[in-house]
Amino acid sequence: MSPPTAETDRESVLQAHHAYLNAMVDGDAQSVDDLLDAGFTLTHMTGYVQPKAEWLAEMRAGQFVYHSIDEVDMALDLDGDTAHLTVRTMTDATVYGSRAGWRLLLTTDYARRGTRWIPVRTIATAW
Repeated sequence: MSPPTAETDRESVLQAHHAYLNAMVDGDAQSVDDLLDAGFTLTHMTGYVQPKAEWLAEMRAGQFVYHSIDEVDMALDLDGDTAHLTVRTMTDATVYGSRAGWRLLLTTDYARRGTRWIPVRTIATAW
């Protein structure tokens, strides 16, 4: 097997990213759990850093329902076994019972684990 190239790494990170967002929109908390690092955190627009288990429990309870996440643009920086992906999205979500359209800037750090790229942290801010 040949070593990964920058292009195959880029494709792999983007596949991991789209699997993550698709699982969120599907409301598939188990798949989200499987895709994310055990120590994953989500930093919300409020600045609250939420541990993965707490966020997933709230997803399962219907507190975070993602109806659609449309990408506007993205930038990806690769550096060895780490990647930094910044994506501007238009996100339709119901959060704690209030549905709204959110202009989110999602900044996600990835780490290569074997042959997989795993999200280790996402920071969501407005744009």
